Amino acid sequence: MYLGIDLGTSCVKVIILDDNDVLVAQASSPLIVSRPAPLWSEQNPNDWWQATNLAIAELKQGNADSLKQVKAISLSGQMHGATLLDSDNMIIRPAILWNDGRCEKQCKTLEAREPKTRTITGNIAMPGFTAPKLVWLQENEPENFSKIAKVLLPKDYLRFLMTGDFASDMSDSAGTLWLDVEKRQWSEQMLAATDLTIAQMPILFEGIEITGYLNTDIAEQWGMNQVPVIAGGGDNAAGAAGIGVINPNEAFLSLGTSGVYFVANETYNPNPDSAVHTFCHCIPNTWHQMSVVLSAASCLTWVTKLTGFSDEKSLLDEVAKLDFSTPSSVLFLPYLSGERTPHNNPNAQGVFFGLDHNTGPAVLGRAVLEGVAFAFADGQEALIAAGTQIDQVSVIGGGARSALWGKILASVLNRPLTYRKGAEIGPAFGAARLAKIGVTKLAASDVCYASDVDFVIEPDKTMQDYYTAQHKKYQQLYLSLKNNF
Repeated sequence: MYLGIDLGTSCVKVIILDDNDVLVAQASSPLIVSRPAPLWSEQNPNDWWQATNLAIAELKQGNADSLKQVKAISLSGQMHGATLLDSDNMIIRPAILWNDGRCEKQCKTLEAREPKTRTITGNIAMPGFTAPKLVWLQENEPENFSKIAKVLLPKDYLRFLMTGDFASDMSDSAGTLWLDVEKRQWSEQMLAATDLTIAQMPILFEGIEITGYLNTDIAEQWGMNQVPVIAGGGDNAAGAAGIGVINPNEAFLSLGTSGVYFVANETYNPNPDSAVHTFCHCIPNTWHQMSVVLSAASCLTWVTKLTGFSDEKSLLDEVAKLDFSTPSSVLFLPYLSGERTPHNNPNAQGVFFGLDHNTGPAVLGRAVLEGVAFAFADGQEALIAAGTQIDQVSVIGGGARSALWGKILASVLNRPLTYRKGAEIGPAFGAARLAKIGVTKLAASDVCYASDVDFVIEPDKTMQDYYTAQHKKYQQLYLSLKNNF
């Protein structure tokens, strides 16, 4: 048995996977995001730990024997979050999250301080990354900055509480803007540009390496043995391991809180100017590229609440009753948290365009599904422009449950989408697989294989025709509003 822990933005999910890659049990505990000022997005790291313990306690009910049989644990988690500890290992301030847009100015400052930023990191400085957050902190909260003894990514704070070790993996650390992504090591130049040192960073490991062992108290509380804890990966890299996307040109779409278009690479192939991310994979000697939509399934959650529906399925059922043989008159820009690829614009905002007296909740819901799909299409264009070859595309994440959304996405992207069994489990599944590799020393290809195909959604010819025109209108709408955000 292997335990996978995924620290997401909206919840902590934990799963038990057996030796035959079968899901034995899963549990989750919700999280909330604090937005104390415009563009800000924060969470209390103590809430992560509380949610993890609650999820484990839920898992323990009825699965105590399975927990006792767990051989290793691995972690995945939301990337980029700045989790700051003082010399007593106490939290200094709330963690600044991946979708926080406050440090646009500091991105320019960072690239001015280190002109080789894009060469070293393979990425353009964006507000979501960790390093510019620390420049903002130094400028706006100098007292807090002076207290920093360690900077950890969200999942690695959980690791510290579990094992007492300060450690991280390559894939998650690649999203800090402190990593030399090609050499897979901390860059002293990038750290110096933020007045930090390697001593303030965790020790780096490949995603399949042991970083420590569960300490006695936690093992007893969780009903487990003192098993190894494996490095794991950032949520997207772990999600790729879970769905078997570890070979060149394999890709997936992730319909989580954010949206990710992820493509695996066997070599380091950066193209930062297109706002495409180039990161280390959680598998050694492997990299990946991805385009990022900051608000994906979270847009559906938002419009569900806005329109008064009790749950997303109820709204989706109403959307499904609409006539999709003709285009909608309503467009939606899904920039509720700003945007990354291709615009790199933290100030971009959500927009409904084309409303009239007859616009109802279902039409708004449809516009949201289509708007997120158009944002993915923008990302696909950026990936292809960066020289990325995309073969088969799978779908993971909570939004993968909607076949209607899949049909819209396939038609907008003009390519079939593959849905695999267990795809909705996502990064936690990949984390458990990495735990297995960590203790069995099996080849990644023997563990991180593609699961069975559940179904394939093909593009709809009629929808393809009108989505081509609508996507252009969508792009023109952003450009016409850009200077007003």
